[in-house]
Amino acid sequence: MNRKQFIGLVVSLAVTSLAAAVGSRASMGAPEFYASLVRPDWAPPSWLFGPAWTILYALMAVAAWLVWRERGVQGARVPLGLYAAQLVLNALWSWLFFAWRLGGLAQVEVITLLVLIAATLVAFWRVKPLAGAFLLPYLLWVAYAAALTVSIVGMNPGAFS
Repeated sequence: MNRKQFIGLVVSLAVTSLAAAVGSRASMGAPEFYASLVRPDWAPPSWLFGPAWTILYALMAVAAWLVWRERGVQGARVPLGLYAAQLVLNALWSWLFFAWRLGGLAQVEVITLLVLIAATLVAFWRVKPLAGAFLLPYLLWVAYAAALTVSIVGMNPGAFS
C-alpha cells in the first residue's frame, strides 16, 4: 500500500468513525433506556451493540476505501455519495430513537436507512465486489435492527413521543 492509499484508508476510517461518534453521542443513556423497554425475546443484550457496531463500522470504512481506491472520488461519486448519505442516516437513527425518543420517525428512518444501505451495497458491488460483500453484514444487522425497532416501538407506545 502506497502513501496515498494509506491516507485514503485513514480518511475513510476517520469519516466513518465521525458518524459513529455522532450516533454514539445520542446513545449515552441508551443502556438504561434500552433496559427499561419491553423487548421481544429475540432482542440482543445491550452489551452486544458496541462490539457489533465496531466490527460493522470497520468493514464499512474498508469497503468505502476499496471503492475510492478502485475509482477515486470523481469516478465513484454515486457510490461514495450513497455511502455518505447512509452514514448520515445511520447517525441520525440513534438521535431519533434514544435521544429524542421519536419512535415513529425512528421506524421510518431505519427502513429508509435499510434501503439506502442496499443501494450502497449494489453500487459498491458494481465497482468492487469485495466492497459490496463487506456491506452484507451491515445490511443484515440493520434489517434486524429495523425489525427490532418496529417491535420495540410497538411494545412500548408510552416510551416514545
